[in-house]
Amino acid sequence: MIARPSEPPSAGTVADAERGHWADTLLPRAVRPYARLARWERPIGWWLLLWPCWWSAALAADAAGRPWPKPLHLALFMIGAIAMRGAGCTWNDLVDRDIDAAVARTRSRPIPSGQVSIRAAWAFLGLQALVGLVVLVQFDRFTIVLCLSSLGIVAIYPFMKRITDWPQAFLGLAFSWGALVGWSAALQRLDVAPVVLYLGCILWTIGYDTIYAHQDKEDDAIVGVRSTARFFAGATRRWLVGLYGAAILCHAGAFALAGVGLLAWIGLAGFALHLAWQVIRLDIDDPDACLALFRANRWAGWILFAGLVADGLRRL
Repeated sequence: MIARPSEPPSAGTVADAERGHWADTLLPRAVRPYARLARWERPIGWWLLLWPCWWSAALAADAAGRPWPKPLHLALFMIGAIAMRGAGCTWNDLVDRDIDAAVARTRSRPIPSGQVSIRAAWAFLGLQALVGLVVLVQFDRFTIVLCLSSLGIVAIYPFMKRITDWPQAFLGLAFSWGALVGWSAALQRLDVAPVVLYLGCILWTIGYDTIYAHQDKEDDAIVGVRSTARFFAGATRRWLVGLYGAAILCHAGAFALAGVGLLAWIGLAGFALHLAWQVIRLDIDDPDACLALFRANRWAGWILFAGLVADGLRRL
């Protein structure tokens, strides 16, 4: 539905935010709008950004004969994912503030509702980017350059929903970059295996974000926002079979190129079963079910990561 100009925002609330989260209960009231702007109450976003990094780091460790990925790298990737996901959300909300003001689920977000000014949002974006930069300079020069080369994709992503039915593909290009970075940070180079893993992560991202986008398809049609959810429509399940199936094949190719052992393959099998479960349970006309399936991808990530780590540990 379209918001009526006379409708005032509900002060201090965001319609699509998590209720009872620590960001809304423990933080000072003045900070809470910024927490919502960065989506701190919705950790699934940074988990999905983090998983390609951790998968790639674990895959590189396994390929190099190490028992586990470097704990410091895993910690840096997590801090970086939280900071840069928040920066990305802030940038997206700055670009989309007019669209958000016209959509029921998003018009109470901090910028369109006036809880955070445009100037303050830009300052907060810069602060989060600075945290990301501090994390970035802990790595080698090759990895730093590799990370910086993704900024163009991140910058153009919010505009893609205006010009293509495939904005989820551009999200995949940005969110999956960690599949290259995790390997680079571990081995100071790129090989074919992380590139194939990157392709698989892009396909996985298109799939899960299509499920997410089905929540907003009616409002998106009204305001002219394009998405794979609207493009696939009633054929979404068949598209997901293809996207998820191709993602699993790419992951298998990366595993084969890296020479992983049995436990990693068992993890990949569990990952595949989880994606199959998502396809079976999908109901594109139930927004709550779509959101639950989207969030379930955090556990899909854990399954694949656990298999890779277990495969490395067998060397002990």
